[in-house]
Amino acid sequence: MAWQERLERAWYQGHPLLVLLSPLEALYRWVVGYRRRRFVQGDRPGFRAEVPVLVVGNITLGGTGKTPLILWLIEHCRSHGLKVGVVSRGYGANPPHLPWFVQPGQSAALCGDEPLLIVERTHVPLCIDPNRSRAVQALLASESLDLILSDDGLQHYRLARDLELVVIDAQRGLGNGHCLPAGPLREPAERLSSVDAVLYNGALEDSLEGFAYALQPTALVELLTGKRLPLSHLPAGLAVHAVAGIGHPQRFFSTLEKLHWQPVVHAFADHASYAAGQFEFTPRLPLVMTEKDAVKCRAFAQPDWYYLEVQAQPSAAFVRWFDDQLVRLLPHHPSLSACLKGSAFSEIAHGHHTA
Repeated sequence: MAWQERLERAWYQGHPLLVLLSPLEALYRWVVGYRRRRFVQGDRPGFRAEVPVLVVGNITLGGTGKTPLILWLIEHCRSHGLKVGVVSRGYGANPPHLPWFVQPGQSAALCGDEPLLIVERTHVPLCIDPNRSRAVQALLASESLDLILSDDGLQHYRLARDLELVVIDAQRGLGNGHCLPAGPLREPAERLSSVDAVLYNGALEDSLEGFAYALQPTALVELLTGKRLPLSHLPAGLAVHAVAGIGHPQRFFSTLEKLHWQPVVHAFADHASYAAGQFEFTPRLPLVMTEKDAVKCRAFAQPDWYYLEVQAQPSAAFVRWFDDQLVRLLPHHPSLSACLKGSAFSEIAHGHHTA
């Protein structure tokens, strides 16, 4: 097992030697606290866009289901007639220059796997740049937009934001509650009290701590053809090779088990790169991977390779709350339905989920 996997297991399952990292954790907490205070106090004012900026992030390392939520937000905003753009750091990307506009058909090595997934699914204008403020400016210079979503960037304080949404894995929670490197937290847990909403991926119902949020499998998609097939295309009880190079691969494997397949698991590092011949597993079985992995494998895809398409399903309460936020942020937008305005629920939800 790689040392990263050992460390992550220790964060979530406990290990007595983590106490040795306490001095480094204290230093890390001081640094992130200092950066946060400078932002809050206005000592280091960031770039503020002329349109609302919504940050979708997390305070833990590892996958929480953030990308499917961004896909849902894009489509939901579009359903209200809003023009949406997205900015992303572009983790693992190597474009010829920055900022870089991601287009369908580009390689994940060029633009990053998650940005490519988002663009190929939605065709949204998306710009990558570790300097997210610069990415926002590039987007606004080339597109007429009503709002911008920032894929991650909760800790990127140089970009002013109008709404902060945090996604947490309901099963794993905040691990041992410690910050890096003694725990999985990018910021102390009390940071959650200052964000606008928290969504718990896998929670069964809303709570005072946050909104419920689920990922619903919707189809199998053939890598070779892009054809969407019903989940029943692979019969229940079938053994399949399961490939996942995401932050929390066990969630994907568990999903396949709930769909009544028998996954032979192959976990890879988050954002792993793949090459032809890498999936020549024995015995020969259908192969099912995540959509994030699929965007890196189409060039050498084989028959009987699929990715599992999933759709985000936030709770009805979150949908109502989010619609209220859209009206608040864009009160004069002509296409926002008048029926969204003045919801009595907004005050209740805002009080429960914001600081």
